[in-house]
Amino acid sequence: MTSLYSYCLRYDDGTAPNPYWGVCTLAICKPAIRRTAQVGDWIVGTGSRSVATIGDTAGEVVYAMRVSAKFSMEEYDAYTHRNLIRKIPVWDHRDRKRRLGDSIYDFSQSYPRLRQSVHTPANVKTDLSGGFVLASDHYFYFGSRSVPLPSDLLPIVKQGQGHRRSANAPYLPQFEAWIHTLGLPPNTVLAHPQLDLFADPGLCITCAEASANDDKEDVEGD
Repeated sequence: MTSLYSYCLRYDDGTAPNPYWGVCTLAICKPAIRRTAQVGDWIVGTGSRSVATIGDTAGEVVYAMRVSAKFSMEEYDAYTHRNLIRKIPVWDHRDRKRRLGDSIYDFSQSYPRLRQSVHTPANVKTDLSGGFVLASDHYFYFGSRSVPLPSDLLPIVKQGQGHRRSANAPYLPQFEAWIHTLGLPPNTVLAHPQLDLFADPGLCITCAEASANDDKEDVEGD
């Protein structure tokens, strides 16, 4: 049975999700969603009440992706080397999208090694607990131009930590119909992320620490 997952994307920085290079991927953060979501499911990240750069985006869709593939994290590392090399972060690259790569774990050794990236060793445990990477070739990324949900879909909004799934079941057909009535071609990246991690040297560490704390509470709730 197809599911609709929704959660509050407090820190939209272009890494989780990573909407670049023609494939939207959720490879780090949200470990419970990454473990349980299946091909065909929808993942929806809605805005926060207090985004530092643009204010209140609660009740607005930051991104939506229909899962088309699910990899183990080790499989994803190999896949990016073969097919999506630009998803592997290059921390000193002048293109910010290359620095935001989400294939941040190197599985070429007997244990996964964290590449230099947006996450720190404090994130490793929760990142790896997700076990899987979700990928989509049918997604819509709005970023800093988030789109308000219609009133009849506001019940899918999940503020705070965790995510919604079971309670969203009645709203899945409506959501699919609504997202496609926007008239956008799939795989659309409409805007930059809500946060620019490289504008403030301390912001990347702040976001990494906050994500580590949030991911400890990534459970399904009302």
